[in-house]
Amino acid sequence: MNAIANNLLSDAEQGAIIEMRHAMHREPELSNNEWKTQQRLRETLERFGLTGAKTFHKTGLYVDIEGLAHGPRRAVAVRGDIDALPIQETREDLPYRSQVPGVMHACGHDMHTSIALGTALAFHRMRERFSGKLRVFFQPAEEAEPLGGRSVVEEGLLTGFDGAVGFHVKTDLPAGMYGARAGAVTKSADQFALKLIGIMAHGARPHAGVDAIAMAGAFINEVQKVVSREMPFDDGAIITIGTIAGGEATNIICPSVTMTGTIRTSSAERRTLLVQRVREIAEGVAAMHRGKAEFSHRFGEPPVINDAVMVERFRRLVIETAGDGKFSDKKSPTAGGGADDFGFYSACVPSIYFWFGSQEPGNESGVHTPTFGASDDLLVPTTELTVRFCLEMLNS
Repeated sequence: MNAIANNLLSDAEQGAIIEMRHAMHREPELSNNEWKTQQRLRETLERFGLTGAKTFHKTGLYVDIEGLAHGPRRAVAVRGDIDALPIQETREDLPYRSQVPGVMHACGHDMHTSIALGTALAFHRMRERFSGKLRVFFQPAEEAEPLGGRSVVEEGLLTGFDGAVGFHVKTDLPAGMYGARAGAVTKSADQFALKLIGIMAHGARPHAGVDAIAMAGAFINEVQKVVSREMPFDDGAIITIGTIAGGEATNIICPSVTMTGTIRTSSAERRTLLVQRVREIAEGVAAMHRGKAEFSHRFGEPPVINDAVMVERFRRLVIETAGDGKFSDKKSPTAGGGADDFGFYSACVPSIYFWFGSQEPGNESGVHTPTFGASDDLLVPTTELTVRFCLEMLNS
């Protein structure tokens, strides 16, 4: 499956990687409730002599490994996300399938965490081979607020760092391949809530009221013009109205409608503008209909921006270790539309967020689906690649 030689991980470390993946998959925990996972990680680190792991974001953990070699005192961070999703797993063929009803690792975080764990264990054993510091984050709450990535930044846990490394399984990339692209590789994801307020009246006397449903219809139509007429085509901006509620009877002019939605963009600079324009359209539509608008929003994940120098270094490393044809920088149909709170990291320090392919017979479902799965065979080679890349970052 992969030509990367397994010479940076001991047999015990390889076993720990697989064991962690299976244990997490059997006992998945939702965002901000990853207590068992946190304890399991701490115990595994300590079993290999890696003590001193610190807690953050309540259920998160990070550990520092200081190099003993002479050389540049650089600092690099690695992120593995640890939370699962509220999805019922239907993969009966997996001996380590989820034992928690309605919860599963449907986004590969069990794999990401295991790769981050293996990286920490290898660096701890190889302290004499590098200078500087590697910090490995076992980050909770990538999938749901309050986001763990935001805490990393707010608690200053990347202050003084020279780079950060993240990774994600990719279901439309063949198993054994790796991918990365410079620039924005995900979009931001900011949430908004809107209440359109009218005046109730009898349906036979619409002139006596202000119809909030009419306002809502106008808003839905107008707000999409922000994307089609005000945003550059290559930005790929998306405005999604995810919920809408209003009305109590068939013969009553509706007095209020509530909506919630998401605003996405690949441009860090245009995030604020997009939110501002959605607010202005809501208020303008309401005023045009003689109503009122109450608008609120919350900034979520920033876009993940890949550093061009790090991507080129990664590309060369993949070709050298995995072989020609194992690297892809192509933009796939599923790339770039989602969000990842690794964007908080990349907004602070130069970063790379690379993909490792998982597509093969039997493992062809997308992430966030009840049939998602990926082979254990991906774990050790991807950990080896991560270790090599971080060694280069620290020693260069």
